[in-house]
Amino acid sequence: MIIKIAIVLLLIYIVVNLVKAGFSVMRQTESSHSLSHYLGKRVLFSAIALALIIIAMATGLIAPNARPY
Repeated sequence: MIIKIAIVLLLIYIVVNLVKAGFSVMRQTESSHSLSHYLGKRVLFSAIALALIIIAMATGLIAPNARPY
């Protein structure tokens, strides 16, 4: 159960960084972080989430849906 909560929190954080990147493009002030900063964090945490899902599936902590329909 805790692994699922961690994955959901990572996905929420990924979406938050995407929104921050959008606001960074609209504002374009010198004091804010650049677009690449937020998108880089988004890619990093996406890779972490993917690795966490693969490891959890390999160890049996989560099971894929056998019949998706």
